[in-house]
Amino acid sequence: MPTNSTSEPTKDELKAAKKLLKAQEKMMLEAERARERVTKAALEVEREAGRTRMSGHERREQLINVARHLFAEKGYEAVSVEEIAQWASVSKPVIYEHFGSKDGLYAVILDRETRELLDTVTSNLKPGHPRTMLEQAVYAFFTYIDEHPDGYRVLLKDAPAAKGAGAYSGLVNDIVDKCETVLADAFGRFGLPRKSAGIYARTLVGSVALTGQWWEEERHISKEEITAQVVNFVWNGLTDLKANPTLTTNKKTI
Repeated sequence: MPTNSTSEPTKDELKAAKKLLKAQEKMMLEAERARERVTKAALEVEREAGRTRMSGHERREQLINVARHLFAEKGYEAVSVEEIAQWASVSKPVIYEHFGSKDGLYAVILDRETRELLDTVTSNLKPGHPRTMLEQAVYAFFTYIDEHPDGYRVLLKDAPAAKGAGAYSGLVNDIVDKCETVLADAFGRFGLPRKSAGIYARTLVGSVALTGQWWEEERHISKEEITAQVVNFVWNGLTDLKANPTLTTNKKTI
């Protein structure tokens, strides 16, 4: 009679696993507290700035900065106009004067961050070897996350459908379209079916986007390292593409 080759974990292994889990939970808690301290410090800076006289443009930028910090930390629904006004050291009518409503302010932030991310990625795509272009695009994406953490969190957080829900998914789709165009051109040159470009574009962009969400929270490896790891994975997959891939097992058994 066959024996089960899988053995139960020992007490020492279970103990080590629990210890590791506790350490990870502690690190996540400390990271969250650090983020809260940074957000509060940034808001305090904006509050101090709000007490000085500003031009209309300066005031508008200050309100955007304050609201972006708050939306990133709490989400759209949890932030009120009163809270934004309090942190900006202004009255509520000032916010209405510039943006009309909280919805209007949120829409401005979404539009700005969407354009910032797209511009960051596309402006770094210089003509060259496909691997170089891939590295440029991935590095630019992680650069945006690194330099605009509040903006990236705003893009990721949920919002009412009429106020921009799906902004991030819509942005990802825009990047997919651009990626599909690049891949279709490359596939044509290398004898691969151009119609498959859409599948690979979604696989590529989707994997990078999910990795970006994970890295935004973790940050225990450098931007350079995570870019190198992602490019290593993606490029080695792309360079061995088959024109007509098939399953290695009987489809009925999957």
